Amino acid sequence: MLVLGLESSCDETAAALYEDGVVLAGVVRGQVDLHQRHGGVVPELASRAHLEAIDQVAAQALDEAGRGLAEVKGLAVTQGPGLVGALLVALNFAKGLGLAAGLPVTGVNHVKAHALAPFMARPGDPPPPEPDFPLVALVVSGGHSHLYLLTDHLTFSLLGRTRDDAAGEAFDKTAKLLGLGYPGGRAIEELAARGDPGAYRLPRPLWREGLDFSFSGLKTQVLTIYNRDKLAGRSSDDPALAGLAAGFQAAVVEVLVDKLRTALETTGARGAVLAGGVAANGALRAAALDMTRAAGRPLYVPPPAWCADNAAMIAHLGARQLAEGRNILGLADEARPRWPVE
Repeated sequence: MLVLGLESSCDETAAALYEDGVVLAGVVRGQVDLHQRHGGVVPELASRAHLEAIDQVAAQALDEAGRGLAEVKGLAVTQGPGLVGALLVALNFAKGLGLAAGLPVTGVNHVKAHALAPFMARPGDPPPPEPDFPLVALVVSGGHSHLYLLTDHLTFSLLGRTRDDAAGEAFDKTAKLLGLGYPGGRAIEELAARGDPGAYRLPRPLWREGLDFSFSGLKTQVLTIYNRDKLAGRSSDDPALAGLAAGFQAAVVEVLVDKLRTALETTGARGAVLAGGVAANGALRAAALDMTRAAGRPLYVPPPAWCADNAAMIAHLGARQLAEGRNILGLADEARPRWPVE
């Protein structure tokens, strides 16, 4: 089944063509330059940029795949969670296109789609891996730090979640505190690579206390050290500043991987998934791989390009939903800015 996927949940406008496990084309138009001056995503600006781009990225994806709309059998669109104004752009575009072309439209949960992103392939790649369920999935991004148990491709149960800042949000806010700008995750990772993670021993919030996460206190501790040691105005070559970034990253990675390990052990899952924007972080990927190898379980993680928001993962999950007739949208169906996967 050839599926056109559409995504506009935050600050990426994206479209993709997907068929039988293979992503034929994927187009992502980001908004970093638009939001950089503000230090974070401005919802109204994001929505306007989506309006300008959504039809263009859809046409580009079809063109790159060498396919026509007449060949498409169904549409998949992010229905939530996300910024409501941003979600409405792709959602309404998909409903209108579906009505005009006589195509079914399925609404996709963005977080679920992230968790299934490792199970796609590009043209010419080996077939995507077949997961051996049940799996535990750690989805970490700017808005989510959640652990799930997956009993099949479509059935998720919540195991743990963030109580305050998500990991990606903590990266962005900490980068802003350190004067590194936006987006913060990449800036922290680059600075941390030059620092000593042992220079500052930062707390591990909720260390071995269940499966929930909390990163707001860690962010506050970074600010305390930053002010105490008078690090403001120092260049990125300063070892103290790099050490603070490295210590922060090490603390986040250790907590995330420890919770993932605990979830594996307590559920008896046969493997683990690491997904979401923060899953592009090299230190996190390496630590998670070391942990799962030691546990004798496979780790499923998408390539970095599919960790960030994209429409390929929306089309992938949407194809599974369309095949089973799940969550087929009508014109009256609305965006779901808060949408628990379970």
